[in-house]
Amino acid sequence: MPDTTASSPRTWVPPRWLRWTVGVVLAVLASVAWGVTTASADLSLGPHEARYEVTTNGLVIVDLGPLGTVQLDSPAPLGLGARVVVKEIPAELTSVTPAQNLDALGTDVQSYLQFFATPDITVHRAVRALAVDALWRTLAALAVIALVVTALVMVVGRTRRRELSAMAGRHTWEIAAGLVVVVATTLTLSSSEPGASSTTAESGSPLFAGTPLAGARITGRLAGVVNTYGEQLVSAYQSSEDFYAAANRNLEAAWDARDAAQSAEDALAQAGAGATSTTPATPPTAAAGETGTPTPSPTAEPDLLTVLVISDLHCNTGMSPLIHTAVERSGAQVVLNAGDTTINGTAVEQVCVDSFASAIPKKIPTVMANGNHDSPLVAKFARDAGWTVLDGSVVDVKGLRILGDHDVLQTRIGVASHQSGDVSPDEQAEALAGAACDAEKDGVPGVDLLLIHDPSIGTVPLQTGCVPAQVSGHLHRRIDPTQVGLGIRYVNSSTAGATLGQPTVGPLHGTSEMTVLRFDRQTHRFVDRQLVSVTKKGVATVSERTPWPEPTSTEVPANPLPPGD
Repeated sequence: MPDTTASSPRTWVPPRWLRWTVGVVLAVLASVAWGVTTASADLSLGPHEARYEVTTNGLVIVDLGPLGTVQLDSPAPLGLGARVVVKEIPAELTSVTPAQNLDALGTDVQSYLQFFATPDITVHRAVRALAVDALWRTLAALAVIALVVTALVMVVGRTRRRELSAMAGRHTWEIAAGLVVVVATTLTLSSSEPGASSTTAESGSPLFAGTPLAGARITGRLAGVVNTYGEQLVSAYQSSEDFYAAANRNLEAAWDARDAAQSAEDALAQAGAGATSTTPATPPTAAAGETGTPTPSPTAEPDLLTVLVISDLHCNTGMSPLIHTAVERSGAQVVLNAGDTTINGTAVEQVCVDSFASAIPKKIPTVMANGNHDSPLVAKFARDAGWTVLDGSVVDVKGLRILGDHDVLQTRIGVASHQSGDVSPDEQAEALAGAACDAEKDGVPGVDLLLIHDPSIGTVPLQTGCVPAQVSGHLHRRIDPTQVGLGIRYVNSSTAGATLGQPTVGPLHGTSEMTVLRFDRQTHRFVDRQLVSVTKKGVATVSERTPWPEPTSTEVPANPLPPGD
């Protein structure tokens, strides 16, 4: 009888290292796929709370419940999309007189512009949050797989493990292919939107042409609402976009004109200095009672720090490009935000903080004092964006020593200002005065600037002589540098162009103002200021530099301040 054993073909068994490699790769791929396609995040969409979920249908679907949906083709690869379930507007964001019927929505159109004018910021936040959630889910899946494998190894005996290993070795590729098919099918079915397809015969609404929603398809009752109010909304959106684009161009032109005028003035000054023989003047000495004021040497060159002041932005993200222009053209090295960055300090207003933060290059530090329309949540958003939020202590930012704190009062839409904690405004003023004087060393002031939203809080610190300068906002009107006590107080107007009874959305309702300050790090004194303004007609002006006044040695009582917002 012939021996057929030797002639029978042997099945190739992959080496152990290859089997382990294939197993690990499959585990990682399955975990990543599960983590990505099941990722979710609770964020906001405009003024609404919203839940974001990853899908695999190639669409971005905004689900508005009974009203219908908005559908766009997803720009993500591999057929990934997203489902956004829009929820209610937080109660703390709504007015005491909300719209009661559909007709009343027409008066609320511009309120939504404020939130939808920067869709790129919303998308960036959503992508970042979903990516973080996907990463954690992937790690969790890998941990579960590792625990399961470890448990099986411990439960199954050595002999059985060898048998299973041998069997797996003979069918490595079949098992791998089967697992890929099962995982892909399961994940596709679990994350796809029921009834949705990546292709549709519907064409995008022509109303959205030229807007961030270009190509969007509307379904359900929402289509009727869009047909009724969409033209008004898009018209208001486009009007706002056109206004701020033109205002930014005007601001660039104003900086060009100011730079040309400054260059001419500098040239004349140099020519005059060259033609006239001068003797170095003896530097002024400190007057009686002005101890601690550094006196520069006759040959010392000023070490100037350029600072841009913004305040009372109130979520007017239309000003973000103009803030960026002001930072770039002024050569600002530090940005001071005197508060009221938001309207109600809610979670959905993170988009406002992110928009303003994106306007300022990361390399330039931003220091903020929370206002009465902000909240601890806004402070967190600001810190997450890389800003320094003042908390009652002194911070040194590029040689400028800043003291400040949040506003102890809170104001919300339809609700009068009220104390938000145990500390009253008077107690906060005394605490800041004490912190400023405690920072003194050997008679040398330890504070260069008090940055506080409400200017009235600075009266007591200025009277002590421990604070030489104060910058505030809150009043929505400018008060030029004025001596209060033994220091100088300056109140910046609203950078959002905020006016009483008008929303800070759409084109400006009042004049927007920013201020450029120059600070001498040798003398620890402010040198001059420069006003940057944009009117409600979009006319931009950059003023010439005006000297910062020096306080006298005689205390000057504070004049009554007008009420703020």
